[in-house]
Amino acid sequence: MGCKIHALNSPILCKFPTIKARVAPKSISFVSCSSYAQNDGELASTAAATQVPLSRPNAYRVDFKTLGACKLGISRYPDFEYNAQGGTGRGQGSVASNGDLTREILVSFDLDTLYIPSLTSATTKFLGLPLPPFLKIDIAPQLFEGKICEESGKVNLQFKAKFCFSVGSLYRAPPLIVETVLTSEESKGTVRGGRGERLDEEGNCRLVGVASVDPIDDFLMNSFLGLPTECLADLNAVISLSSSS
Repeated sequence: MGCKIHALNSPILCKFPTIKARVAPKSISFVSCSSYAQNDGELASTAAATQVPLSRPNAYRVDFKTLGACKLGISRYPDFEYNAQGGTGRGQGSVASNGDLTREILVSFDLDTLYIPSLTSATTKFLGLPLPPFLKIDIAPQLFEGKICEESGKVNLQFKAKFCFSVGSLYRAPPLIVETVLTSEESKGTVRGGRGERLDEEGNCRLVGVASVDPIDDFLMNSFLGLPTECLADLNAVISLSSSS
């Protein structure tokens, strides 16, 4: 029986070195795989790409619409209640190369497509009453461009337009030149001021801008409006961004 015990133990003692020899290559193989991934340019590039967020477009189509519940004011007169429903505009946008993490889109609107409704008895009220039937103020945009911050919804758009007053065919004043920055932030002058609202997920925003208005070559308008003075634009709008590709 003593011989049988020794016979059973001998094979077990001989297998231990074999087991250790098989474990060692596994450890070596793991280190080698890590080193290969670091040295191989193609695999390293693929690994880096998986850490980058999904790409977003660099070129955009920009659509602009004006809504109701807007206001326009000049001098110290009470604000006009202005329904700008139906105003439209179309432009292009491109991502600004500002070198930081803030993604700003530079936008420029095509003046041929930009339409802002006139102030008439159908669109405008003053002290709760519609404007007189023959009084009309046309708005002729000359510039509309600026920046939109995609992350925060902040909007700053340079706006320049001619405001043309007329009373039927009897009277037409020289145009008033209004130039301001329509912003989703606060705009404040000496007499006028307002605060906008940033773009939400549906593109809704409120843009405000205070502008200085210089006298024109018309004694009646200068006296009536108290020029030079300030005016306020308060527009309820929708701005939509979509890939242009």
